[in-house]
Amino acid sequence: VQLQAYGGGLVQAGGSLRLSCVASGRTFSSYAMGWFRQAPGKEREFVAAISRSGSNTNYADAVKGRFTISRDNAKNSLYLQMNSLKPEDTAVYYCAADQIFGLRTMATKYDYWGQGTLVTVSS
Repeated sequence: VQLQAYGGGLVQAGGSLRLSCVASGRTFSSYAMGWFRQAPGKEREFVAAISRSGSNTNYADAVKGRFTISRDNAKNSLYLQMNSLKPEDTAVYYCAADQIFGLRTMATKYDYWGQGTLVTVSS
């Protein structure tokens, strides 16, 4: 499966952004999906994950209550709605596909990755 993330940009603290990830290739609904982020000089970290059907989700503590992951299998699309953004949310955000299990938090467990989209939150 090929993944392409987009929707990043520059936003002020307290603002919102919606990231999207479009999949092509194998059946999108056969993959659990996740969002990760990587800030300059830091390791890639888990943000959120969603099951194949979309009925189950998992969030990092740092974004719980502010971010919402969702998917539309009919549109082969994954989303990340980000509200109440903080400067520490600044990072390149990546979508990823997991063909084995769902809701995993380790980046090494994901099989396919998008190219990333930059989110910059100004104070």
